[in-house]
Amino acid sequence: MSGAALGIEIVVVFFLALFLLHRYGDFRKQQRMVLFGTLLAWYLCFLIVFILPLDVSTTIYKQCKIDHEGRASALTAGPSPANDTPANASVTPTERSRLKPCYKPWSYIPDGIMPVFWRVVYWTSQCLTWLLLPFMQSYARSGGFSITGKIKTALIENAIYYGTYLLIFGSLLIYVAVHPQWHLSWYELQTIGITAANTWGLFLLVLLLGYGLVEIPRSYWNASRHGHLLIKTYFKASKLMTEKADAEENLEDVMEEVRKVSESIKYNHPLRKFIDTILRKCPVEYQEKMGRNMDDYEDFNDKQNTYPSEKSLVKLHKQVIYAVQRHNRTRVQWQILLQQAVHLEDVAKNETSTTHQFVHSFPSPEPRGWFSRYLYTPTAEWFWECLLRFWFYRLLSVVLTLFSVAVVWSECTFFSTRPVLSLFAVFIQLAERDYNYLYIEMACFVTIFFLCTCVYSTVFRIRVFNYYYLASHHQTDAYSLQFSGMLFCRLTPPLCLNFLGLIHMDSAISHQQKEQTAYTSIMGSMRVLSFIANGFYIYYPMLIVLLCIATYFSLGTRCLNLLGFQQFVGDSEMTSDLIDEGKELIRREKRKRQRTEDGENRRREWKERYGNQRDDHTARNRTSHELKETSYSDTVAAGNARQAKYSRSGRDCIELLQDAEPLDFNESLTDDPVEAEPSRHAGGRYLSMSSSQSRIFDDV
Repeated sequence: MSGAALGIEIVVVFFLALFLLHRYGDFRKQQRMVLFGTLLAWYLCFLIVFILPLDVSTTIYKQCKIDHEGRASALTAGPSPANDTPANASVTPTERSRLKPCYKPWSYIPDGIMPVFWRVVYWTSQCLTWLLLPFMQSYARSGGFSITGKIKTALIENAIYYGTYLLIFGSLLIYVAVHPQWHLSWYELQTIGITAANTWGLFLLVLLLGYGLVEIPRSYWNASRHGHLLIKTYFKASKLMTEKADAEENLEDVMEEVRKVSESIKYNHPLRKFIDTILRKCPVEYQEKMGRNMDDYEDFNDKQNTYPSEKSLVKLHKQVIYAVQRHNRTRVQWQILLQQAVHLEDVAKNETSTTHQFVHSFPSPEPRGWFSRYLYTPTAEWFWECLLRFWFYRLLSVVLTLFSVAVVWSECTFFSTRPVLSLFAVFIQLAERDYNYLYIEMACFVTIFFLCTCVYSTVFRIRVFNYYYLASHHQTDAYSLQFSGMLFCRLTPPLCLNFLGLIHMDSAISHQQKEQTAYTSIMGSMRVLSFIANGFYIYYPMLIVLLCIATYFSLGTRCLNLLGFQQFVGDSEMTSDLIDEGKELIRREKRKRQRTEDGENRRREWKERYGNQRDDHTARNRTSHELKETSYSDTVAAGNARQAKYSRSGRDCIELLQDAEPLDFNESLTDDPVEAEPSRHAGGRYLSMSSSQSRIFDDV
């Protein structure tokens, strides 16, 4: 199993990152560069989270071998003299037999692999987050029509961004250079860069972690309350409808501007290729409208018309991309929220059901799979939605609350090594005595997974106006995807260092002479900047207590509500109005869907009732026609000698009857004469239905 666990986790983590990217991104429409950069950033961050427990167990095994070698050398040194210390005098052959052998963990990673692995993963993620992803973000958001134009725009937008980095790094470099005890080397410069990045990440990490430690347990507790969840869904529906209407209005304005530009620039104009690129980004219905008003044969005259510049077309292209993306996102989110509201209303109705059968207001049109037919039956669905879901979410909320309390306590006491006050350090040290590597890895994984869940879920939930927003069901734009990759790459390394400090495996914080993990050795010694290692890294995480208290009392939500941002506050009059508005919107959408389904059911019943009769009637007419035609041909053959002189006229009558097409009165006649087929007038229409009726009495 040497190295096998590492290989398996590398493959599993890749598919996990790919699944999340497929859920939030769109593989068909978004650029390959955006998808690859985001996938690589997420993949590297998830690798750090999943591989770090293996590094911890391997480090504990190495520490065990070092301790056994030291004790064995002390035991083989011979009898102790009388003036030795009591510790050496207490070493006896009986104690030698009590030394437990060091068992190699099942996931042991050979020496030399982990340092190289961490070095590649860490520096690749840092290059992505500080250099490549900001550039790719501006490149994907640019409205340029060529690669050169997009690169130029991206460099201009990131000039201030990169200049800020150089200023911060230069300040730290000057601080180290003027210090008399330090001599600059490549290792110290590398450590300064890592320290600066981790300090920025830890500053943001504590803010996000303080929110997630309270909000995640509370969200599961509120999810068990169907009434509260339904009211909040009404509130979201009202806000989303406002955003949806705003997105539609914005799209209409942008499309109107595109139409004007498209009509002014004809096909033979040099800028027409840019207009065609913009039109390809527009929705299909707008492309069809604009295509009808174009005249291929109209020439342009530079002296009479004023044409937009290429710079204005670049700006318009950027506006079109943003407006279309926002319109599609709000439309899909509205459908998803409508389904959630209908489902919650169905749960409220089925709670009082005595049949214990879950009944949906709008059954799914898709056929039921084997899971719904055999396992998740209507009875099982009723017990889960109306009975078991409540207790399951309550129990999960209590467990997550205990985890949050343990994290807050450990963050405030992890610097104390004697006595050990950090709960996670106590758990790891108890398992270390028995060399229970599986328990150590599971405890480390569960702890770091909970910390990452609190931080990453906050990243997925927060929304910075309309510039950054992660929306599921393939509705996240390129800017938000790459911004999330940047945040993950900046938050994961300090989060892992904070976790190692919680379990007392970071010597820069615990000040213990122990074997360091390979991950810590890559980070370098934080003692180069003592005021950060001994001050900021230890005391700043204590701020998490104040953030948890503020989140528990929803201080941030109340402040945003006072500033005019619509937030869900239970005792607010604005919230009550929005809830009533959302309830009316959901009721209106349900009536609309009900009318649509009733119409489809009526058409289906009409087809089932009269469709078979019509088919039978058509078959009978066809059979009788064939019988008449057969008898008529026999009669003609029998009297052929007697009616020889009329044979030609008889054949003409038969051919005339055979060539006549049967009239289908079920076809709908077009009212627009332009859309009628030109060949229809000759043999497929009555003369009375023709457009010329001036000689209607000529046969009289």
